[in-house]
Amino acid sequence: MKVLIVAAHPDDEVLGAGGTLCHHLAQKDSVSVLILGEGMTSRYDKREEADFEKVKALRECSKKALAGLGVKDVRYHDFPDNRFDSVPLLDIVKVVEKTKKELQPELIYTNHAGDLNVDHRQTCQAVLTATRPLAGESVKRILSFEVASSTEWNFAERNHAFLPNVFIDISAYVEAKVKAMNAYSSEVLPYPHPRSPEALRTLASWRGVQCGKKAAEAFQLIREIS
Repeated sequence: MKVLIVAAHPDDEVLGAGGTLCHHLAQKDSVSVLILGEGMTSRYDKREEADFEKVKALRECSKKALAGLGVKDVRYHDFPDNRFDSVPLLDIVKVVEKTKKELQPELIYTNHAGDLNVDHRQTCQAVLTATRPLAGESVKRILSFEVASSTEWNFAERNHAFLPNVFIDISAYVEAKVKAMNAYSSEVLPYPHPRSPEALRTLASWRGVQCGKKAAEAFQLIREIS
């Protein structure tokens, strides 16, 4: 099976589906990752004031993290961090469409439409637009993942809350996920931050409890065509 992860930022792919990537690779599935945004520049008052050497370093962290999980095909774009709403949605859609046309994935994992982070919401919308269920569409299943420190923090978005109904057993891959996240040295924060190693293990355990496993990653099914 051909699997594509479409993530807004470097680290979303590990936070949302790091263990699941390992699961697919163990099943001999083909796994590719598309990261749409540059990351980090929103921490500056103006994007042009950002230290782009740090942005480059973040991308290197991403490559290291994904290589550690065994992912060989990683693609990057440079949409402005936390400013996806300043870019025409069509521009984002075109990037997803181009990647999808080349890879012909059957399964896509992407950000949740109700996240606090606007880039996550725009990413999900772009994926849905790029994979309209027309004749000949390769994508048969789309799942959204949760990103710690965004999905659970959008307290006001009750109509689009993350309601997982698909779980993948990552009992064998929790530590690989934590190690991959640790490669993002600028993004890991001390407990009780949601992106701390302790919190990631706790979330994996809780999602496991919900489905009768020692650890799991949770997803919300957006669309499936059988």
